[in-house]
Amino acid sequence: MPSSVPNKRIRKSPAARRAEIVAAAASVALTEGLECITLRRVAEELDVRPGLISHYFPVADDLVAEAYGTAAASELEELLPADRSGATPTRHLARLLARTTGEAYDDISRLWLNARHLSRYRPALRARVGVQEAAWRDRMEALIRDGVEQGEFRTSDPLVTAIQILVVLDGLGMLVNSAATSEDPPAVRRLPVTTAERELGLAPGTLGAVPDDSAPAADSGGVGGPRGAAR
Repeated sequence: MPSSVPNKRIRKSPAARRAEIVAAAASVALTEGLECITLRRVAEELDVRPGLISHYFPVADDLVAEAYGTAAASELEELLPADRSGATPTRHLARLLARTTGEAYDDISRLWLNARHLSRYRPALRARVGVQEAAWRDRMEALIRDGVEQGEFRTSDPLVTAIQILVVLDGLGMLVNSAATSEDPPAVRRLPVTTAERELGLAPGTLGAVPDDSAPAADSGGVGGPRGAAR
């Protein structure tokens, strides 16, 4: 006599379910824009009822902020990880600058622009943008300080130098929606590299000469790209 085993649906823990919701919202943000993050849209993405989303995020703006923060934090960790062992400061900086060019990170560039615009009207998002800007600034400053201490970089003010490099990266990131971007002279695209070399006392071509042997492929699906504003 055949026996049957009840098909029990596995219930996810609250932490796992919340993480799943945030990840789905971050995906929507990257591909469609932060404005498209609604309880119903995220529910569709996960094939669940909107009530489940509202249980974890009663206020949609909180989910928007969380989705942006998750995507931006992933970008930072991929491009400029806290653990920089195994490579010199020069190599880490060169990898960062190499990764923030090309189409692989256009979506995250658009997300930063999107978040800055919406943050004018959404306090929760504005606070999260500030956190990510500070994180980028601190991480870049720490990298430059390490380079100075190891004799690779020369600058009297690592913080100001970090901000200068990030401002240039942000400026180019703002061009992501421009149809004329492909017509920019190569020198324009190299501005982050030439700025970093000049401000850090490096010989021209130093950063471009360091191989980016760990850069992700353009279709890797990882979150990353030109960081946001003058952090």
